[in-house]
Amino acid sequence: MMPRLHEHAAENLQFIRETMARAANFTAVPGLGGVAMGVLALAATIVAGPPRATSAWLGVWLATAGLAAATGFIAILWKARRHHLPIRGPVVRRFALALVPALVVGIVLTAVFVRHGLFAQLPGCWLLCYGAAISSGGAFSVRPVPFMGAAFMVLGALAFVAPTEWGHFFMAVGFGALHISFGIVIARNYGG
Repeated sequence: MMPRLHEHAAENLQFIRETMARAANFTAVPGLGGVAMGVLALAATIVAGPPRATSAWLGVWLATAGLAAATGFIAILWKARRHHLPIRGPVVRRFALALVPALVVGIVLTAVFVRHGLFAQLPGCWLLCYGAAISSGGAFSVRPVPFMGAAFMVLGALAFVAPTEWGHFFMAVGFGALHISFGIVIARNYGG
């Protein structure tokens, strides 16, 4: 009778651990990394200027996106290590699976827009896709993240209806100011 009770208790404990892991949020979202990403975007806005159908304009933004992604990834690792947070497991997997599809859509649409010469529409596309990614991933993260994603989506929609020469202002407000402001909130309230 005792071994059976012990097995049952061990199974229940395993079930409880798995349930808690599934219910947990991804808290390694880096506020300070978001601030750094915002600073990079503001610099890119100054260097690139208004949207133009040139490889230079596109190159500035694609290079900035790559640098910002690397900065965000390193900041996640740094925060996770500092706070002893897991960087593997079901919580991280759910966050990534929610985040990545909209980013892939953004990459595909970028290629399509460039092929058709729609450079001026890229700010709206990028803001919308990034916002959708952040909103989806944010469902498994700290409270401000989905709100940040929604703000990006609103800016993206506005960028599509505003004059195209304002595209860099939308990029500065979204990728710059939103990253910085939400990054500060996350850093202050969620440990860095």
